Amino acid sequence: MSQETFFAQQEDCFSSFHNYLQHIGKLQRLQARNLQDNLRRRQADSLQALAECSAQPPGAADWTDYLTDFNQRTLLFWDTLRQRADNTLHHRQAGYPVLLKFDHELLLDGRDLPAPVNYSLLRILPGPNQMTDVSLPPVIVIDPRGGHGAGIGGFKEESEIGESLRAGHPTYFISFSHSSEPGQTLSDIALAQARFIELVTERHAQAGKPVLIGNCQAGWALMGLAALRPELPGLLVVVGAPLSYWAGVNGRNPMRYAGGLLGGAWMTRLGSDLGNGRFDGTWLVNNFEILDPSHALWSKYYELFSSIDSEAPRFLDFERWWGSPNLFNSEEIETIVDELFIGNRLTGGQGTLTDLRQIEAPVVVFCSYGDNITPPQQALNWIADLYPSDLALHSSGRTIIYLKHASAGHLGIFVSGQVARREHRQLIGAIDAIKALPPGLFELIIDDVPHPDGGTQAYKVHFESRRIADIVAEDDGCDDEREFELVNRVSAINSTVYDWTVRPWLSRAINEPTAERLRQNHPFHLQRLAWSSLNPAFWWLSGTAELVRHQRHPVRHDNPLLAWQDFVSGCVENTLDTWRDLRDAGQELAFHMFYGGLSTLAGGQRASAAEKFVSERERALLERLYEALPLGGAREAAIRILLLLARASGRLDKVMLESIVKDYRRRASADPHIPDVASLREITRQQNLLVFAYPEESLQTLPELLPEAAERRRILAEVMDIEPVWQRSDGPLGTLWRRLFEVLELPPADFARLPLEEPEAVAAPAPAEASAATPAVAPESAPPALEPKVRPAAEAAAVPASRQEALIEPAPAVVPEIPTGAPEPEAVEPAAAPVKAEPAAAEAPAEATPAEATPKPHIRIRANTVIAEPAEAQPAGAAAPIAAEASPAPLEAAPTSAEASPAPVEAAPASAEAAPAQSAPAPKTAKPRQPRRPRKPTSTKPGDK
Repeated sequence: MSQETFFAQQEDCFSSFHNYLQHIGKLQRLQARNLQDNLRRRQADSLQALAECSAQPPGAADWTDYLTDFNQRTLLFWDTLRQRADNTLHHRQAGYPVLLKFDHELLLDGRDLPAPVNYSLLRILPGPNQMTDVSLPPVIVIDPRGGHGAGIGGFKEESEIGESLRAGHPTYFISFSHSSEPGQTLSDIALAQARFIELVTERHAQAGKPVLIGNCQAGWALMGLAALRPELPGLLVVVGAPLSYWAGVNGRNPMRYAGGLLGGAWMTRLGSDLGNGRFDGTWLVNNFEILDPSHALWSKYYELFSSIDSEAPRFLDFERWWGSPNLFNSEEIETIVDELFIGNRLTGGQGTLTDLRQIEAPVVVFCSYGDNITPPQQALNWIADLYPSDLALHSSGRTIIYLKHASAGHLGIFVSGQVARREHRQLIGAIDAIKALPPGLFELIIDDVPHPDGGTQAYKVHFESRRIADIVAEDDGCDDEREFELVNRVSAINSTVYDWTVRPWLSRAINEPTAERLRQNHPFHLQRLAWSSLNPAFWWLSGTAELVRHQRHPVRHDNPLLAWQDFVSGCVENTLDTWRDLRDAGQELAFHMFYGGLSTLAGGQRASAAEKFVSERERALLERLYEALPLGGAREAAIRILLLLARASGRLDKVMLESIVKDYRRRASADPHIPDVASLREITRQQNLLVFAYPEESLQTLPELLPEAAERRRILAEVMDIEPVWQRSDGPLGTLWRRLFEVLELPPADFARLPLEEPEAVAAPAPAEASAATPAVAPESAPPALEPKVRPAAEAAAVPASRQEALIEPAPAVVPEIPTGAPEPEAVEPAAAPVKAEPAAAEAPAEATPAEATPKPHIRIRANTVIAEPAEAQPAGAAAPIAAEASPAPLEAAPTSAEASPAPVEAAPASAEAAPAQSAPAPKTAKPRQPRRPRKPTSTKPGDK
């Protein structure tokens, strides 16, 4: 080892240790601040509640009424717990049937397949007043198998199944039974689900591919299946599904540390061996309850107690499903924990199980900030893992939409009636609009429309374009991934030690009766069964509760003691929440101290989070896209204009997208020459990519797609009829409309004209004359809005998301907007003279456009990243020689780019050849100009500066 290498290693170790101490210090301060904020908020709420209680002291009659009601509620509460225990026993004796509120029939049992599984395909029968539209695509809801029982997608009317039936879709449900089949694996389940989907597709061959909805565990399993069989789904909807298992935010997502604190996946092997080769899902359900002890131990019971007359049916329905966990084979649970939750091999780990980039159907991700199981980072970070840049996502042709809820919990996004009425109903209602979206990343936004007379709440759906940087901004960085990589290594070591030392004798010592006895004695089951009718201590409870129901005397709602009751309950909840916060903070700090220390000893180097750069393929793609700009006809031009307008608008309304789909279906049925959906989708993908990478060039080359004036008028008329809201004169849309009419050499429509203002009309000639006399001064006096605010899209698109924040502003404009009163574009024409290789007089008939006055930024590659070299970065004296040397032809001497900086105009007076051009009046009387092709971007070697 050389001396330089030795000291470099020592410096790296010192730097890693220094960073480790800084990270622990920041984490301690963050946890202390969070604890103080939560305590302060809870104290304020408690003091406010105490003040409200003290304002009205209770009287003797209030005490009498309250105590009578309290005793009656207590008896009814106990009887409800008895009913819960009896329901659990009856459900077990019935063989754990699927809990659905809807009538259904069995179509295919997975136990009859060549590789038997405990899954089955059910057809949901519509209600008596519900009609099924066979022309709509079928909807298949896949039940999550995360430890609890079957039926979460439809055990109440307001659910995913209920909303699908309400919309008229043929609806199916993939459910599972209580226990896995012997030898069942995740691969067998994937094959069975693929067969189920094929069967549904055959039954509805004329309606298109089915819409697949996967909740939680079913979501990530569905994504893997869609990657292996991309031809199966027509649309994927994953709800609360973790896909990036290491992602999260410090101080808010404590569950991701559980695997590391427990030493890895060896405990799943222990649980499987204690279950005689089957893992009890009760442990998973119990872990979920431990996350929020105030709800599991107090809140849900207090809600039942305080509203016993109305809350009991809902409580019993939920507990019937929640209190019957299922069983996993050891092969299933060990694969899930080893490869996914600890290994993170679905998208981000080494040796991924499958490539999710193979998914062809649009993907909708529904997540919530209130989800403590699957936070938005774990639901969305897979997008940034697979597509490091926006160009990578757009070039793949994939459409990804995400929807965020502000507060719904993990179970709430599946079972909440309010979420079903708002989010799930709008998702199912927007199926056609989602399929019509171009490739890219979008956020689905639901706007509440208040009813004028207080009637039924209405909603409007629209889509807004997003970038990969928006996904990355939700996380606090990937620096902690190296610690999770060490968890994976520690887990592998501990699992190997367990397999060698414990499993050989423990798996032989446990038989099925012993395993069943251990399962029944789990505290989760004992606390329920203790209240059953089998307990002789409660022989009197059922009859007494029935008498109380007939003699019920509820207390008045304004009784002061009810406020004191809520105050005491709030104090208990606050105490349990404070204990939870202290526990989570301690666990997170212990995790980072231990595994961060190990990472420091290992050198602090990340194994798989290296900086991602633009690939050679993306650079070649930019070249191919440039060559495709003038290719196409009227259909391509219409789609390109629509995409340009959508880009300027910043949003796509659901109603507008649905109208486009209906218009296409109408035309396709009447005209056999209309291209099919696949061909139209490919055209849209190509034009969307062109608009994304070269927005200005896509606009300038429209005349080459529409050479005839009549064709141009017809296309613009059809485009204007599609979305009347886009017809406006202000903002980026107004600027784009005026550019469209100018480029296509058509008279502008009335809505696109700028309103004339009297002072500007009088003062307008002066700047024009001054610009003609002194062309170098006019651009300097132009408003700042003429200067580009962002790098060209073709350059910024290829930059990895981790570096986009320094290159792109949060909300870039589509095209630079020229404000009212700005100098006329002809004022910058003389700027082109210095860069011409021939005298300017010979070029007088060819009038330059405003964009041609400024050279296109020089695009080159540095460190595998596309970098812009604007012309203003070059010395003023060297601007003309470089341009003339690089482009001897007159056409390329003045490249067209609306986003280029006007700085090169300042170099115009420096050239002696500029004088004839400045004095020549020929450009003012020249024939109508034709938009020129922009100069092709060049690239240099990666090492160039």
